[in-house]
Amino acid sequence: MTDDNTENTAPEMETSGPKGERIAKALARAGVASRRDIERMIEDGRIKLGGQIVTHPATFVQPGDIVLVDGKPVDSPERTRLWRYHKPDGLMTTHKDPQGRQTVFDTLPEGMPRVISVGRLDINSEGLLLLTNDGELARRLELPGNSWVRRYRVRVFGVVDEKRLASLIDGFEYEGVRYGSIEAALDSTKGDNSWLTVSLREGKNREIRRVMEGLNLHVSRLIRLSYGPFQLGSLKARELEEVPGKTLREQVPDLPAPKRHRTR
Repeated sequence: MTDDNTENTAPEMETSGPKGERIAKALARAGVASRRDIERMIEDGRIKLGGQIVTHPATFVQPGDIVLVDGKPVDSPERTRLWRYHKPDGLMTTHKDPQGRQTVFDTLPEGMPRVISVGRLDINSEGLLLLTNDGELARRLELPGNSWVRRYRVRVFGVVDEKRLASLIDGFEYEGVRYGSIEAALDSTKGDNSWLTVSLREGKNREIRRVMEGLNLHVSRLIRLSYGPFQLGSLKARELEEVPGKTLREQVPDLPAPKRHRTR
């Protein structure tokens, strides 16, 4: 994608009835992790319901059920919250890096609830990263159906062909991968370095870097300026600012209230 690893999946048709709510969805709502990560936790035997190890993500949770993750009770969902964070380069967008590199979550201030990212930025990318305590909101904001524009400032090394750059609006294929419509414009050039503004509505892993490589350009800096209506603005590197609840409700007007699951 850009550097925004989103899952391009269609929304599931799910309802909460007498059986309760699927455990992966309930734990995502509680901010434990994304549904995909929760499913991995289930595979690893890290989640228990009523004292029994959960073996399938289709397991249902009822109000009053006790859910343990790594032996610790999961708190009931809080109100849904969203933060804007200015990610510097050099940080991983993951909760734990096998190579021991510092992550975004290592840098957050004390007292922050457990949060997950909305999409990702790779280690060498910087700029706006949205964080939320609600895994369902993260999943929803990542879905391609939102059609939210993600805008980037990109520095490239090489000779920019403005006609080829403009043609990206019709999509682009590189090394067998088809990329969707991208709006790209040349802002300035100094020597062999140029600054571009690049916008897209959905993306594949490392999309901007791959597409620019296909245009014989090397990306030397990539900064995300906005994700839908949310802007990087004047946030400095590693700064964090919560999006006011009113603003969040305006941008996601049918945001559901969290369901309460008593877990202790």
